[in-house]
Amino acid sequence: MSPVKPPPMTPADLDQWSSHGLAHVEDALSKWISPQAPAGLGEAMRYAVLDGGKRLRPLLVLAAREAVAHGTQDAALDEAALRAACAVELIHAYSLVHDDMPCMDNDVLRRGKPTVHVQFGEAQALLAGDALQALAFEFLTPEASAIPEGVQARLCRLLAGAAGHAGMAGGQAIDLASVGMALSEEQLRQMHRLKTGALLEGSVMMGAACGVTTPQALIGLKRYGEALGLAFQVVDDILDVVADSATLGKTAGKDAANDKPTYVSLLGLEQAKSYALSLLHEALEALRSTGLTHTHTLAALAERVVNRNT
Repeated sequence: MSPVKPPPMTPADLDQWSSHGLAHVEDALSKWISPQAPAGLGEAMRYAVLDGGKRLRPLLVLAAREAVAHGTQDAALDEAALRAACAVELIHAYSLVHDDMPCMDNDVLRRGKPTVHVQFGEAQALLAGDALQALAFEFLTPEASAIPEGVQARLCRLLAGAAGHAGMAGGQAIDLASVGMALSEEQLRQMHRLKTGALLEGSVMMGAACGVTTPQALIGLKRYGEALGLAFQVVDDILDVVADSATLGKTAGKDAANDKPTYVSLLGLEQAKSYALSLLHEALEALRSTGLTHTHTLAALAERVVNRNT
């Protein structure tokens, strides 16, 4: 008998699932990011991570773990997924701390509050970002853990690849080098595939690494992550035009003011919206190709990414 596939998630179902998962993530982040780091560094690190953000990347890790768990539980792999969810959020948070600094995007508002360098000074912000990046890999390699060492190593490799020169950092370098330039759609896609998409795709694949699955499923999950990562950035470009700073929790209109290439500047607002919907369709088709039965949460998260207003 074929396994029963759960019905599609309603928004209320997703809210309930998200609240449960994020409660574990927030508790772990609060417990594992020590305020005792020297010279106020711990305070800056906690300020950068806690009490804000959509936490999409941790949710993708947990949802992908759910997809490959086949409805069964394994305490060690559940712990691995929780640690991976927290680690990817630390990498995301560190990237925002550095991205907001005067030498990069020079922004003063993030998650509805002053950016870390505004609150603590540039040197402390730089160190806080450095420390968060290192701490992410500590999270993935706990001492005296039942998590298989092979899983720990796989998670470290996935996170390093998503965050480094072939991922987020490389995309940020392209972004900085592209100010005032007219990029083709392919060049813009490549920039965002690295800058934003790599860490979102990496989150999915880290969750998938916390279980045993098939090559077919991994290919489908990777395709889902790629489409979702690009859709997220397209919607971000749209919101930078149509939303205000209070809604976004960050400075609206920043890309246009800085003469940065975006999907709206390249395609126009309406075509950018259509492109986001086509990427959602691509992500959902990729999930259907996996052969997995518990992808309903990943599907609901994709719907929420494209239909969000913040």
